[in-house]
Amino acid sequence: MKAEDTYGLICGYIVPELRAAMKKVPEENLRSLTEIRLHSRRMAAYIYPDKVRYLTNDGRLSASPEDSRCITVTPEQLRAITDALCRYSVHSCSRELREGFFVLGSGVRVGASGSFSQGGEPRLTEITGLNFRISRSIPGCGEELFRITGGCRSSILICGGVNSGKTTLLRDLCRLCGNRMKTVLIDERDEIAALSGGGYSNDIGELTDVISGSGRAEGIAMAIRTLSPEMIFCDEIAGEKDTEAILSGHGSGVRFTATLHAESYDDIFRRKAARPLIESGVFSYAVILEGGSAPSKIREVRRLRNVSEDRSSGDVHISRSSSRSISVGKAAP
Repeated sequence: MKAEDTYGLICGYIVPELRAAMKKVPEENLRSLTEIRLHSRRMAAYIYPDKVRYLTNDGRLSASPEDSRCITVTPEQLRAITDALCRYSVHSCSRELREGFFVLGSGVRVGASGSFSQGGEPRLTEITGLNFRISRSIPGCGEELFRITGGCRSSILICGGVNSGKTTLLRDLCRLCGNRMKTVLIDERDEIAALSGGGYSNDIGELTDVISGSGRAEGIAMAIRTLSPEMIFCDEIAGEKDTEAILSGHGSGVRFTATLHAESYDDIFRRKAARPLIESGVFSYAVILEGGSAPSKIREVRRLRNVSEDRSSGDVHISRSSSRSISVGKAAP
């Protein structure tokens, strides 16, 4: 989905007085836009990899928060936008209010902040901020990585910080692999494939089955049990359940490509969910992305060799010197 299309989708949920100004923003100002942040009694903010701008009444983007033309979002406007996100039925959005996010029809994620209820099952009762993340696919951004890592024959761990483009790169690798072999995408929040109108807004490969609406661990188990995948893609592995599910799938001969919140090679080893996967040889390569200033751009590719075994103690460990870097001639955009 193009950034302009995502922007138009977001505008459909915005109250008319704000939408009028948003529609006046020039298209060239949307190409590198990453987020739109709306907070009660604060100015509407447009977030870019290298700057922050504030929406004005005439659709211009000001660098100064003190510009008198900047639009301040009122509590009533934010409440109306939240009602639209809930499809005017709070009861239909119990999961979203419990977990603090909404996912729009084409994979656009909206993070929510505010006050959670006390006692029982916590849920948002008063939303004071909404963060619309601009969803975009970049077909081709994974092609060179796919080539140098041996295509579908390798399992890849994609690592980076917030807004570094991990999901964008994962999506394109899924497309490439899904056009060649039986592939399953675990799309927990329906952000990657973006189900819309009975089909998917994003190209994730002709042979790719998608499991959405379930947790990663449950989705992986379901995929292995019912879909006979050769490769499974999943986003943001984080906990022990994810690790155990991937190890079980690896033992069944399934390859995995996944993302991890880690900003360096050393950082990977500080993630409890990742270390057992590295030590067990699940992943053939670790990819480190540049960061939020250059989404989806690859900083480093590491070839992970087999782990070594300390026979005297019986402990299995991996030496960081047992990996080697691979240069990428043309980084993903």
